[in-house]
Amino acid sequence: MKILVTGTTGYIGKRLIPILLELEHDLICCVRDINRVPLTLRNHTKVSIIEVDFLKEESLNKIPEDIDLGYYLIHSMSSSVEEFECLEKQCALNFKKRLEQTKAKQVIYLSGIVNDNQLSKHLQSRYKVEQLLQSSIYDLTTFRAGIIVGSGSASFEIIRDLVEKLPVMVTPKWVNTKCQPIAIRDVLAFLSKAILHPEVKNRSFDIVGPDILSYKQMMMQFARVRKLKRHILTVPVMTPKLSSYWLFFITATSYKLAISLVDSMKVEVIGKPSNINQLLNVDPIDYKQAVQKAFQKTEQNSIVSSWKDSLISGRFDKKLSQYIEVPQFGCFKDIKKRAVKSETQTIKRIWAIGGQNGWYYGTILWKIRGLIDKAVGGIGLRRGRRHPIELQTGDALDFWRVLYANNEEKRLLLFAEMRLPGEAWLEFRIINNILIQKATFRPKGIWGRLYWYAVLPFHGFIFNGMINKIAA
Repeated sequence: MKILVTGTTGYIGKRLIPILLELEHDLICCVRDINRVPLTLRNHTKVSIIEVDFLKEESLNKIPEDIDLGYYLIHSMSSSVEEFECLEKQCALNFKKRLEQTKAKQVIYLSGIVNDNQLSKHLQSRYKVEQLLQSSIYDLTTFRAGIIVGSGSASFEIIRDLVEKLPVMVTPKWVNTKCQPIAIRDVLAFLSKAILHPEVKNRSFDIVGPDILSYKQMMMQFARVRKLKRHILTVPVMTPKLSSYWLFFITATSYKLAISLVDSMKVEVIGKPSNINQLLNVDPIDYKQAVQKAFQKTEQNSIVSSWKDSLISGRFDKKLSQYIEVPQFGCFKDIKKRAVKSETQTIKRIWAIGGQNGWYYGTILWKIRGLIDKAVGGIGLRRGRRHPIELQTGDALDFWRVLYANNEEKRLLLFAEMRLPGEAWLEFRIINNILIQKATFRPKGIWGRLYWYAVLPFHGFIFNGMINKIAA
C-alpha cells in the first residue's frame, strides 16, 4: 500500500514511519526541508521524500495521485495567536484539496481531546482542522489524544525537569486540572492499526490511558517512579504570564511554547468512552508504566525523536538549507587547526560534543553563557541532545542546531540559536588528518561588532582549549 506521511520529521512522524515500514508499506514522506531527513531514511528503498510546504498550494502537486492513504500529522504550538488559526486552516484546506485529487481512500488525523465546556485556542484550532478535513471523496478517521507520555515527548521532559530539579514546588492552581495521559506506544498502535479499517471510517475517537490524573498527581507519581521525595504547594494567585515564566525558567521549553502549554493546561481534557480499544485490539498501559518505559528508552539511548529537535524549540523560522552555506564576506572568523592521530576517534569525539558530555573545555564559561541566554529570553543549554553519541541534521544540541552531520565527509556544522546581535556558525571538519575548527559570526549592526570584540578574549581561551581536547 502506498501511504502519504506528513509531519515526517516531527515527534510522531519519526516514530510512526518505522512501524509502517515494518508493515511493508511504500511511503511518500512530505517535508519542508529535505536536509532534515536522516540519510538512512532518504536511502530507504520503500521511501520517497518530497519537499512540500502546505502553505503553498502549488507545491502539493508533487504528491502522487496513486496514494491509498494519508496521515495528517501537521501541527505547531509555536505560532502567534493572531496567525495560528489562519495558518492551520490554510494547511488543512490545501491538504484536503490535493488529497481529493488523488486515489486516497482514507485520511488519518491525530488531534487533541475536546470537551463540551471550553477549549484552549490550540485545541479549538485542532477541532476546526478536523472539521475542515472532512470530505465526501475520502474517509476521515480522527484520533484525539491528550497528554502523550514517551521518551522525548514535551510533557514527559517538562514534568521530568520540574520533578528532578525542584524538591519543593510552588505551583499555579492549574496543576489541579485533570487529564487522561496516554503512552506514545499506544498512540502509534492506534494510528497504525486504523489503516483502511472498515469500522473507523468517518469517525472520531478519544484515545486515552486508563488513569484520570491531575498534573500534580502526575508529578507525584513521576517522583515515586524516580524514588524522589517531592512537596508541591499550590497558590491561586499565579497569573498565566507568571506561570509561563515559571515553566520557561525551570524547564527546557521555549517561552512561546510555555504560553501555549499554560493555555492548554487550564482546560480539563478527559476522553469520552468508546469501543475503539476493542475495535483495534489496543490495551493502553497506565501512566506509571508509560513513565517507566520512557525511562527505559532514555537509559538505553533509544530515543527515536524528541520535541526539542522540533524547530519550535529554538528560533528557526526558515529552512535549514538557507544556513548550510556559511557566509564568507562581512563576517568575523576564528579558525584553528590541529593534527590528529586517528580520524575515526576524533570524529567520535566531535559527534559526542555537548549535552551531558559538555564542550570539553571551559565548562563553567559555557554554563554561564547558557544562563545569560536564558535570562534574556533565549533557550540556554538545557535542551541537551537527543542521543549521547549520534547526531542527525535538525537535532537540537544545547543552544545550537545541527545543520549538517555527515560521518563519511567528516563534517559537522552547527548554527547558534542563542540570543545574538547577529548569526553564528560552528564547524568541525577533518581533511587528511587535520582537524579544522571554524567559528563564523555575521554581525548585525554596530552592536554585533561590539559583541564580537567583547567576547574575543573568551573565544581565544575556549576555542583553543576545545580543539586541543578534541584533537587529543
